[in-house]
Amino acid sequence: MQTWIPAPRNFANLTWKQVEALDKERTLLVLPTAAIEQHGHHLPLATDTLINNLLLGHALAKLPPEAPVYALPNFCYGKSNEHIGFPGTMSLSASTFMAVIRDIGASVKASGFHRLCLYNTHGGNTALDDVMARDLRAEFGLRTFYLTGGAGSTPAGLSPQERAYGFHAGEWETAVLLAATPELVHPDQYTTNYIAHIDNPKPLLPEFAAATFSWLTRDIAPSGVMGDPTPATAENGRLWIEAASTKVAAALQAMLDFEELVP
Repeated sequence: MQTWIPAPRNFANLTWKQVEALDKERTLLVLPTAAIEQHGHHLPLATDTLINNLLLGHALAKLPPEAPVYALPNFCYGKSNEHIGFPGTMSLSASTFMAVIRDIGASVKASGFHRLCLYNTHGGNTALDDVMARDLRAEFGLRTFYLTGGAGSTPAGLSPQERAYGFHAGEWETAVLLAATPELVHPDQYTTNYIAHIDNPKPLLPEFAAATFSWLTRDIAPSGVMGDPTPATAENGRLWIEAASTKVAAALQAMLDFEELVP
């Protein structure tokens, strides 16, 4: 699978002597968490993993050369049981996912490091990553951080409908992959599906609402798509990659500069 992580910032490229020589107090390690799961008829199973690697790689390239930030290998299997029933989806249980994160955190600590960021691009991992960031802080004393997607950046130009309900295999993800890996996108297979219409709001939604209901993708999107990929363009994808990776880079720099709130 293609990688955009700059070679000098790829932790797995280092020897143990090079790791030993790093400034352990200041160095920030980034653990990417993503998924291998269905993304409709038109996007690859690795969509979340590719986007994670892409945004993180571009962000790392924006940091000053002297910034001690390294990407750990991508933990590409996530909690994806909402998509079980679609061929190709690989899902870990919550307990397995959290146990792996815990053991990686233990290894980070054993190697002498103090700073670890969990960088996530799959919604099914969000709650688990948040819990584990706190648990790693409590158990190992690590300065742990949690960062998601575009670090709060909002893609410009999305319709209100897509902005509200286009959260899986819709315009944004499709545009990003059209820009980065067009050979993996199948425009002739686009399908559109929205869980609701912005002009007819519902009191309960599966995502992004004060009150939500638990769901499986088959309940609300037979094609696996939640959104509309048809307006996606590679040009918009390039613009969104630049905006999101700039935000991610700024967040990583803030983690490097972070000191304890209470001395």
